[in-house]
Amino acid sequence: MKAQTKTKINRDSIKGKIEKIKREIGKVIVGQEEMIETIIIALLSDGHILLEGYPGLGKTMTVKTVAGILDAKFQRVQFTPDLIPADITGFEIWIPDVKKSRIQKGPVFTNILLADEINRAPAKVQSALLEAMQEKQVTIGRETYHLEKLFLVLATQNPIEISGTYLLPEAEIDRFMFKIKIKYPSYGNEMEITEKHASDLETPLDVILKPGEILALRNTIAEWLAPNDVPYIVQYITRLVRATRPEENNGVLKDIVMYGASPRATIALTKASRVYAFIQGDDTILPEHVQKMAYPVLRHRIILTHEAEAEGLDSDDIITKILHRVPILE
Repeated sequence: MKAQTKTKINRDSIKGKIEKIKREIGKVIVGQEEMIETIIIALLSDGHILLEGYPGLGKTMTVKTVAGILDAKFQRVQFTPDLIPADITGFEIWIPDVKKSRIQKGPVFTNILLADEINRAPAKVQSALLEAMQEKQVTIGRETYHLEKLFLVLATQNPIEISGTYLLPEAEIDRFMFKIKIKYPSYGNEMEITEKHASDLETPLDVILKPGEILALRNTIAEWLAPNDVPYIVQYITRLVRATRPEENNGVLKDIVMYGASPRATIALTKASRVYAFIQGDDTILPEHVQKMAYPVLRHRIILTHEAEAEGLDSDDIITKILHRVPILE
């Protein structure tokens, strides 16, 4: 039955559209291929993204470009210290003349929400996104309002050592499926960026996919392969995620890791690996797909001790250790 389902899927057509998305983004964003691919995987696996990098590396421009080629509703919130939660979710207004209240919906009612420099607002403001990110709904006053079926938060942040920033609450960090670290461009890419953008001319973009098509693609991928079709991969993913916790593996990580990844990470890594396998054109999820997705899925969910940071370790180092330590089959 599974083989019959697979034959109905036009993988070439889907792959062609994904390549078109990459080309359109490439008209504006030079290099950063891994970031672009991860954003596409997030779109197809219904996951939010945290983009981290220094100012001027194109984080905001990337999100606006993605929204443009998807013909999606787009809202941007510039996070600042004086922001309040209602600025994001919306608020209830009392109209004295008619003695009735009216709901003013906030920017969260969109397809793609750019939370720009999210770590420049305090925790109570960042926490306004928790319900929206997890349940795709917000509560205003006494009423609950559902968000769009295609709802994606792409948040940008500057590295935490930059002045005037706040730590993101762990509960919010865990709701981001991916954390992408954006690096400085190569010499050649930086020259190309200058040539593209020094003219100040706006680059026209074609619409490649509409929100309804993205939702349909998600269903296609879900039907293509269920997690229980590859039980050894699910077992491998589960062992990897559990290995991030300091109490596992006889406490091997207890001196360098304070908190590991939650079961939400196990789900996220499974979904991301499936989408990555699909767009690569493979017939099933392979261990190398899991290992590739482990970094963006797990890096923000591993909280290091001060001792580990003092030694110059980061979460990617821990993931590398875990990938070497945890066997594919057990």
